[in-house]
Amino acid sequence: MNLDNMKSLIIGNLSAKLPIIQGGMGIGVSLSRLSAAVANQGGIGVISAAGIGLAEPDAYSNYLEANIRALRKEIQKAREMTKGILGVNIMVALSNFADYVKASIDEGIDIIFSGAGLPLNLPEFLQGTSNTENKTKLVPIVSSARAAKIIIKKWTDKYNYLPDAIVVEGPKAGGHLGFKAEQLDDPEYSLEKILLDVIETVKPYEEKYAKKIPVIAGGGIYSGADIRRFMELGAAGVQMGTRFVTTTECDASDGFKNAYIEATKEDISIIKSPVGMPGRAIKNKFIEQVEAGEKMPFKCPYHCIVTCDHMNSPYCIALALDNAQKGQMKNGFAFAGENAYRADKIISVEDLTELLVDEFNHCN
Repeated sequence: MNLDNMKSLIIGNLSAKLPIIQGGMGIGVSLSRLSAAVANQGGIGVISAAGIGLAEPDAYSNYLEANIRALRKEIQKAREMTKGILGVNIMVALSNFADYVKASIDEGIDIIFSGAGLPLNLPEFLQGTSNTENKTKLVPIVSSARAAKIIIKKWTDKYNYLPDAIVVEGPKAGGHLGFKAEQLDDPEYSLEKILLDVIETVKPYEEKYAKKIPVIAGGGIYSGADIRRFMELGAAGVQMGTRFVTTTECDASDGFKNAYIEATKEDISIIKSPVGMPGRAIKNKFIEQVEAGEKMPFKCPYHCIVTCDHMNSPYCIALALDNAQKGQMKNGFAFAGENAYRADKIISVEDLTELLVDEFNHCN
């Protein structure tokens, strides 16, 4: 694998030879197996905290404790499989956000990525920890320059802390999106435009504090040519989620992976999520039933997402995504990025990274 033409992604004292962050995919899609495999290739592997404990035996009777236990377990398992860089993705919208953050820092995770809301108080969890270069890095995920500026201003004013990097997630991403439905196809909200806006926004802070803030592009990035294009625009690296689903090491079932392989371009659709945001998913019978007005009876195990209207929702999104992760697609659906339909086979993470690097090196 010839990485000579790729710049390493440097976040503080961490250096990823492969400038790819594997996007955090919740409810069991990216856990220790996938994250460790990506880290072993020189990228940054990411465990998603969302719904991580649903496979625990006491998930419904003891939801909070089960999730924290599962998070610790997955971080420890990943550490046993790799000496590479590992992160966790923790959504601000999670009801027990603080508990996940504290547990991740306690486990010595390299990086915390945090979006689905503004992680305005994230640096406070590092206070009292040893102030060394090896401390956990904090990387907010934003969908606008305005959000980036609000976070930087809050972190510097209150905590004297600059983000260690920023991920800019555009409207072509999978899962919950930080955009209104009408913005998804508006060129004013394209990843290319938002990326450049955020790069301009961080420049004065980089100069003032004499610290580099790498800006990473994510959302719809699928090929090595995409990686090259966004890095030539000024991105320090890229975040890719969808492309890693159809890998041998992805923690989801083969049924989930096959939903990607069998999907057509027309199957990639925008749904209205119970959590109050639009989401991008692969249309199937379950989604069609919900859109037709059918209700899927459920008992909410724990109000896991702050914005979820669980009293009036026609279904539980956590249970639907958990069923899909297990391959029970008739009782759920798969979140996916705009390019998910392009997947045609399941390959190893090693083969995928070699393919991406080759595409990067040989694209025009």
